[in-house]
Amino acid sequence: MGKTGKSPTKKLLYIGLGFVVVIGVLAIVASAMGWLGGESEGKTVETATAKLKTITQIVSASGKIQPEVEVILRPEVSGEIIDLPVKEGDYVRKGDLLVRIKPDIYQARIDEINASLLTQKARMEQARASLIEAESRFNQQATLYEKNLASQAEYIQAKSNYEAQQANFNAAKYQMQSIEAQLDQAKEELQKTIIRSPRDGTISKLAVEQGERVLGQTQMTGTELMRIADMNNMEVQVQVNENDIVMVSPGDTTNIEADSYPDRLFKGIVTEIANSAEVTGQGTNEQVTNYEVKIRIITPHNLAMAGKELEMKVSAENPETAFSPSFKPGMSATVDIETETAFNVVSVPIQAVTVRDFAKDKAEADSTAQDEEAEADNDTMLPEEDLRKVVFIVEDGKAVRQEVETGISDNTHIQILSGVDTNQEIVIGSYRTLSRDLEDGDKVKVNNNRLQQLASGD
Repeated sequence: MGKTGKSPTKKLLYIGLGFVVVIGVLAIVASAMGWLGGESEGKTVETATAKLKTITQIVSASGKIQPEVEVILRPEVSGEIIDLPVKEGDYVRKGDLLVRIKPDIYQARIDEINASLLTQKARMEQARASLIEAESRFNQQATLYEKNLASQAEYIQAKSNYEAQQANFNAAKYQMQSIEAQLDQAKEELQKTIIRSPRDGTISKLAVEQGERVLGQTQMTGTELMRIADMNNMEVQVQVNENDIVMVSPGDTTNIEADSYPDRLFKGIVTEIANSAEVTGQGTNEQVTNYEVKIRIITPHNLAMAGKELEMKVSAENPETAFSPSFKPGMSATVDIETETAFNVVSVPIQAVTVRDFAKDKAEADSTAQDEEAEADNDTMLPEEDLRKVVFIVEDGKAVRQEVETGISDNTHIQILSGVDTNQEIVIGSYRTLSRDLEDGDKVKVNNNRLQQLASGD
């Protein structure tokens, strides 16, 4: 008779082998989880040692490089440019000729006023002669009237004529003074057709060409001719957020990195902080409030623009810094403002400081003692949060939660004012373990292999 299935013995053997395999897998998992073979080794953490360190608090911002002083030149008279002896980038001295405007109409105006002035002078002399004659006749009539040799009517007529001629002469004199004032104004306008540099500096922008007609700014804003900037004194104008501006003060030192010189740092100093805010996105969820801060670049720069003499002098005084950056208006730059420094203070890595809710711990302790009462009372109010800054100190293989008071921080470390002493081992990672999972008294296993690799550059 043929076989129709497996024998019962083999079936039992296969079932037994499967059961052994399942038991083995469960044993491995239980051992890994700490259910078998002793207690769990604890949560794996990374640590660092609290140490003394000098911490400098930094506020970072970005902006544009601009001259500290930039003068915009506009003509006071209108006309055609007939002479433009400068070009953009030229260095000029105070009093150098910059622009000459065609003077023909202003010279013609002077000639016309001169002619009017001569005519008025002749009229004034005529009025003077009439006044002298009227004065003589009045004196004569006054003498005769006193001796009763002239009638009162003749005396009054002579007096009236004298006063009229006197007023006529004064009017002619005032008219001549008015024409003289017009002449002075015309001469001044003629002088304004020649525009000279008001200061030493560099032509940072030239907005016109020879032959163009320009509009004077007598009644309105005139045509912009050019800009003269002091390129030896450049500054960075940055926008600082309202949350950081309270930490910035005039005189704070800064490190400046210009996009044009990415591998170099330049020194600066805060010179001015705006009182008025610049608000963008007002009335929306993206509203941002910034304040303008001006930072003078104190590293020698733009020496070539100030002339070879100054460049050679500075290079001789500072041979180790012979490199002179050439900054131009509008260049982008990033600054790190050093707002405060604490010397030799206890510090830990920033990520070591986390936050825990102490009210939650108290609520859990209370609920353990009053479980039945809490279950019966459905209206039990949750306690208000009591968030405090803490670090976890490793002691005897356990994480001990310690409340701390912090001070200033830099990019990597934060000052500890109280709660931690130097050389204590502090938990700094991982982020998930430190921020969520780790609790007071948890067993921990220190593994700093990743940190050692990062420190060695692997």
